[in-house]
Amino acid sequence: MSAHPNPDAGVEGRCLCGGIRFAIEFPTLFCAHCHCRWCRLAHGAAFVTWVGAAEARFRIIAGDDLLTWFHASVESRRGFCSRCGSTLFFASSVAPGEMHVTRASLPGPLDRAPTVHVFADEAVVWLNDAASLPHITGEHAALAHYTAIRPTVPE
Repeated sequence: MSAHPNPDAGVEGRCLCGGIRFAIEFPTLFCAHCHCRWCRLAHGAAFVTWVGAAEARFRIIAGDDLLTWFHASVESRRGFCSRCGSTLFFASSVAPGEMHVTRASLPGPLDRAPTVHVFADEAVVWLNDAASLPHITGEHAALAHYTAIRPTVPE
């Protein structure tokens, strides 16, 4: 999303179940697609889009008791919701004073769009033809049984 909201504002995000809610005040530090092996394994995805925020501009609004940290290395940890399993945060001693937040957990517009693919040398080969594959919208009949699924917690 490339919309540019009020530079004095911010954005709120949440996990899948809504138990953890958090906020970031603008300006953000960066927005990047990460293809590293560790992000792919932690998220079960081809890549993860991260938004960097200064720790002083990041706060947990609700659900601190649900936030669990996994120490993925001596230098880094990943925060996730212990109720729904959503991976939300990354923090590391190699980037002191920063909190990295998954872009997908932030439904609102940001002050920046993704600007770079990092660890591109580790990108999965099966993503290479993604743009040429058919694009099916949620209204397609083949997806009707999935669109009938309703969340247990309102958005």
